[in-house]
Parts: sequence; C-alpha cells; structure tokens
Amino acid sequence: MSSPITSPTQNSRSVVRNHYRQLRQALTTEAQVHAAQQCLTICQKEKVFDSIHTMACYLANDGELDPSYIIEYCWQRQIQVLLPILDPVRAGHLCFMPYERNTPMIANKYGISEPEYQAKKVVAVADIELIFTPLVAFDANGNRMGMGGGYYDRTLADLKNSSNTRLVGLAHNCQQAESLPVSSWDVPISAIATDRQWLEAPF
Repeated sequence: MSSPITSPTQNSRSVVRNHYRQLRQALTTEAQVHAAQQCLTICQKEKVFDSIHTMACYLANDGELDPSYIIEYCWQRQIQVLLPILDPVRAGHLCFMPYERNTPMIANKYGISEPEYQAKKVVAVADIELIFTPLVAFDANGNRMGMGGGYYDRTLADLKNSSNTRLVGLAHNCQQAESLPVSSWDVPISAIATDRQWLEAPF
C-alpha cells in the first residue's frame, strides 16, 4: 500500500489517476520486467489458465504492467489470445480480435498498436473466458480505475450479471489504493493480479 491519497470525497478522479500513473511511470525497465515475470508466476499458481481456450489481454502502455509473458505463455499452451481494438462500429467501445505472432498491427488514435479490424474475426465479449484488463489504480473493494476514456466500462457493462467471463485486473502492487471514487457505470473486477499478490473479490 503506497498511497497517501485515500479519500474520494477530497480528491477528484483526475488527481487520483495522475498520482498512480506517476507511480507506475517511475518504475525502471528492470522493475517492469521483473513485475511482468512475477505476475505470470502468480497467475500460474492460481491456475487461471487451466481449462480455458480464450484469453483477452492488452499491450502495455504508459507504465502499465506488461502482460507479454502471459501472452507468450498462452501461445505456448494453444490458448487463443485476443487484443482489444477501438470498435469502428460502436463509438467509445472496444471489440476483441485474435492476436498471433504474425498478426498485422496498426496504431490507433492513441498511438497504441492493435490488430487490423476484420468484422468476421471479432470475438464476442461473452465468449471470452478470461479478460485481463489494464488499470491505473485499484482498491480493496474490487474497484478499478482506468485511464478515463470509459472504453472497458462500456464494453464490459453487459457482463455485470454474467459469470461466464472472468475479469482480472493487472497492476503493479504500488497501484493499490485504500479506496477509490466510484461511479455507477464502473464495472468491478473479480480479481487482481500484481507482481506480489493475487486478490480475489471481495478483497
């Protein structure tokens, strides 16, 4: 637990978001690599990859915990890996496309690499067994704070009452807050995997 920022009534979402972004951006390359390796080990111990066939992830940006080791592990186990792309059909939403070693990539409007959109290859969110989400901060109640665009919250909103898709946030341990400001549209996650611990909701 690293944060002096604990009260959502005294701090705006942007202040909280900037604080935790600075924490993760300050990590050295060596620390980032170690964290990525340790996070995979923790996920393996929790057997999250057992008996699944589809896993959605992301490509690290802005100091996010890097899931590249998780992606490589899933490729080795013949688990289909998916990446989110900005949905060209539904503004403000994401859709998920297959990601392989030779997948053609393009840069989206945020400068983040993503697979080229092909409607026939889109995998419905409800058909994805495990989704690892990036986040800026998380708290002990399973609340997740993203970058502020709302893409994941809009995309995953339909899963609030579904048990078919498991949502797991990936984060550095330093991104844990005591509490976060929560809005009605925020989608809670079922677990958090960091470089040091696995937290299952309720945390």
